[in-house]
Amino acid sequence: MSCEFKGSVERPAAGEIPEINRYFRAVGPKSSPLAAAKGKIMKRRQFLRAAGLGLATTAVAKPAIAQSMPELKWRLTSSFPKSLDTLYGGSEVFAKAVAEATDNKFQIQVFAAGEIVPGLAAADAVQSGSVELCHTASYYYFGKDPTFAFGTAVPFGLNARMQNSWWSFGGGAELMNEFYKKFNIYAIVSGNTGCQMGGWFRKEIREVADLQGLKFRIGGFAGTMLTKLGVVPQQIAAGDIYPALEKGTIDGAEWVGPYDDEKLGFQKIAPYYYYPGWWEGQAMGHYFLNLNKWNSLGPTYQSILRSAAALSNEWTLAKYDAVNPAALRRLLSGGTQLRAFSPAIMDACLKATLEVYAEVSAKNTDFKKVWESMLAFRNEQYLWWQVAEFTYDSYLIRTRTRV
Repeated sequence: MSCEFKGSVERPAAGEIPEINRYFRAVGPKSSPLAAAKGKIMKRRQFLRAAGLGLATTAVAKPAIAQSMPELKWRLTSSFPKSLDTLYGGSEVFAKAVAEATDNKFQIQVFAAGEIVPGLAAADAVQSGSVELCHTASYYYFGKDPTFAFGTAVPFGLNARMQNSWWSFGGGAELMNEFYKKFNIYAIVSGNTGCQMGGWFRKEIREVADLQGLKFRIGGFAGTMLTKLGVVPQQIAAGDIYPALEKGTIDGAEWVGPYDDEKLGFQKIAPYYYYPGWWEGQAMGHYFLNLNKWNSLGPTYQSILRSAAALSNEWTLAKYDAVNPAALRRLLSGGTQLRAFSPAIMDACLKATLEVYAEVSAKNTDFKKVWESMLAFRNEQYLWWQVAEFTYDSYLIRTRTRV
């Protein structure tokens, strides 16, 4: 039985929403609201320059503070290539904000994946002190300890707003930075992708049996769950995914969503584009800082780094929300076939996920502590989301074409 979407985004209410493929093809490409958003970001940068330093409004105060600030030049290695201008671009937004807020006394030079450190070794370079900081996804390092996954995303976890809230107000930052201390790392949130897609496949995935033996590029902890369903997970850096897919080394791949996936060219090889990415209801990125370097900074510079990271966090998710719709239209008009994972596949994946959580929690106290915190937070959040957020969004999804 085909998994092709025939009714609605809301599965429980089939037929209420116009067909997704037909809608996106009908409306055609549209201009992005990104340009308007840039003006707002620039205004925030101007504010950051004043607020980040805690400058007084008088002309006299600025030189006194500036003179007390040492000149620093740090290197930041990214896990992402320059071609992914939103993920990599977040680092540039961050570095520029730090420079502007310190009158260029604190300069951070950004290097793309592979320029000085391989993309998946960024955290190792920070831990050893060979670079001061990196921009990466925590779940890339789940092989060291699966607790790393909670910093980015775990299957059937939080959405983007919930993750930010858990990190800031639910104890997430405290729990994770206590864990990261074991690796000589301090983490500051860098951005979020929002909910991701479920990946590109050469053939349709109609039933659970179709996952058996599938060689699938997937980042982070989710590969452990998929192994229970017969998938052979492959963790491959962004720049190496297309060649692996082209050569047939892998049968499918997931990355982020329409905008980035289009840039990487997966649609040229694998026509079936699945949703949702149940393993990434969101994906939070981080700046990992060498703990000794972080502790060596005074409170002013630490505050500036946090403020600059907050700017890149806002910028990254806002940009993805702005550019993904147009990218999805382009992909569908070019022949990409959108598919939903069937309820049977989703249920099998959830069952496998809960089994893994129980198994890992039984032998890893750090993992158990963070998972219990996140699970309680998620369930309490959905108590609220189902009342207002979900009903509001669902109604507008059904009625958006009336205007």
